[in-house]
Amino acid sequence: MEKESFIPLVVKWAQAHGFKEIQANIEGYETPKSYERAADNLKFTPDVTGVNMFNRHYLEVSMKTDQLRGSISKWKLLSELAGMKGAKLYLMAPRGHVRFTREVIEQYNIPAEVVKID
Repeated sequence: MEKESFIPLVVKWAQAHGFKEIQANIEGYETPKSYERAADNLKFTPDVTGVNMFNRHYLEVSMKTDQLRGSISKWKLLSELAGMKGAKLYLMAPRGHVRFTREVIEQYNIPAEVVKID
């Protein structure tokens, strides 16, 4: 399954958990602000963002992938941004991807909360 197909589930989760001003990288929603990494001008757009307790949090769909380096760079950047703003990075892992996600954030020391979605 494509990562994009899980974004509506992440939006639903965010709504159920009291997030407001939800932005999502899918049709029908305002697209979250992209961030550019100064080192190589690479652009990262969060899958979903939402405001909870006055802070904008980042919610990323996490799946086993061959493109892991790109995910790690994006997660590191988003967790840093979240940390600076007193917010959190949530990695939304579909069934079968949770352990993989936990291992990656442990291995690369990325502060994030892993949430299982179905």
